[in-house]
Amino acid sequence: MKFQKQVQFSKYIKIEGQLKEFNFLKLNKNDFPSYTIDVSDERGRRFIFLLIQDGKEWKITGDDLPHWILAAKGLLQQEVELSQADSVS
Repeated sequence: MKFQKQVQFSKYIKIEGQLKEFNFLKLNKNDFPSYTIDVSDERGRRFIFLLIQDGKEWKITGDDLPHWILAAKGLLQQEVELSQADSVS
């Protein structure tokens, strides 16, 4: 059995003037990089979605996501790429 280290981290990202905590969990079962991400809005509603790398592009998949999550794709991608660089070094 091959051991795979589970990667998880949290980042605070400012979106639309508010600081939001995004929790990342890397999924090791896929042949391509993918992360489960969860975040709460100002009302305490929790949104859970996937950030999946498809070639050179990252895609967000999830149900009924607010526009501010979709608009944050570039920032989320940047945090994931930074964490991947940190785990290599």
